[in-house]
Amino acid sequence: MKPTSFLRALGALTLCLFCLPLLAQEGEGQMRNIPPKDTTVDQVIQRFAAKEKEFKIAREQYTWTQSVKVQTLEGSTVDGEYQQVFDVVFDDRGRRIQLIKFAPQNTLTRIQMTQEDLDDIEKRMPFTMTIDDLPFYDVHYLGQQQEDELNCYVFDIGPKRIEKSQRYFEGRIWVDDHDFQIVKTYGKNVPDLGKAKRGNENLFPRFTTWREQIDGKYWFPTYTKVDDFLHFSMGDVHIRQVVRYENYKRFASKTRILYEGQEIGGPEDNKTAPEDKKK
Repeated sequence: MKPTSFLRALGALTLCLFCLPLLAQEGEGQMRNIPPKDTTVDQVIQRFAAKEKEFKIAREQYTWTQSVKVQTLEGSTVDGEYQQVFDVVFDDRGRRIQLIKFAPQNTLTRIQMTQEDLDDIEKRMPFTMTIDDLPFYDVHYLGQQQEDELNCYVFDIGPKRIEKSQRYFEGRIWVDDHDFQIVKTYGKNVPDLGKAKRGNENLFPRFTTWREQIDGKYWFPTYTKVDDFLHFSMGDVHIRQVVRYENYKRFASKTRILYEGQEIGGPEDNKTAPEDKKK
């Protein structure tokens, strides 16, 4: 997100370095510094990364409804809002498209939604860590932690290096010790972009994404929440953001999707997301 032209004119200070405090969140138990049971850390990483690739391929065969709300706050008062609701569907040629259902006037005045923000909402807030991504990330095992009713392996991850024009996730993931799938992520998309001295900062917030099991097999992102301050050179801007992913349905295609010799998904994978209880 960029500050508006009015804010950019207020002056430039040294841009704060990225800082990612990992605070305890609702539903989290105590972190236990113990190794995985009956397996190694490397085996857990390989197993969940392979499962994540399978899930990523399967999700491409689903439709859903996605809603986005971004607000800026002055104290406790909302002083600007961007909102959009759209269906992620397929056209008659089987190509994925977005059909806008609701898009009121954008009233944000202190920040601008950039293309990188929209790309993050679409592609990186519902983060997947697949076997193809592993070579680009450092993955550090922290221990085990209860996340609501699930026992999870917890990892901190971040890019080994940042290549030009590439975006990455940096933060923490919780992996269910039964299904070996990511059930929650907390962090931010990096790097921040632009130069403070040029008044062209493009900063990105910390977010939490929760998943729920939709089809009895895969854990799908259903809710993303942001409540953060963007530290622009002209001053901090408090933003709040909610993304909901609802009404997952498997696209009725006759094409069989195979991964490692097995079919991904099936006719039974046609269930809708449960009502989100996170407010």
